[in-house]
Amino acid sequence: MEESQKVRLAEVKRTRDGRAVTSALHDLEVAARAEQNLIEPILSAVRVYATEGEIVETMRQVFGGYREAAIY
Repeated sequence: MEESQKVRLAEVKRTRDGRAVTSALHDLEVAARAEQNLIEPILSAVRVYATEGEIVETMRQVFGGYREAAIY
């Protein structure tokens, strides 16, 4: 199953409009930095086939990563 998902992901990335993805991820970053509502920029990125990883990484660049505190 993992191998078939990798093949499908590679096919999506090969056939999507790379410029549209780059533009959508840029718009998402701009909205995040301006502290705007991110729902529409995220949906726009999804519509042009940006991956979940690409979207999360874009937001991580703005907000940083979350690391749960180790409290015992």
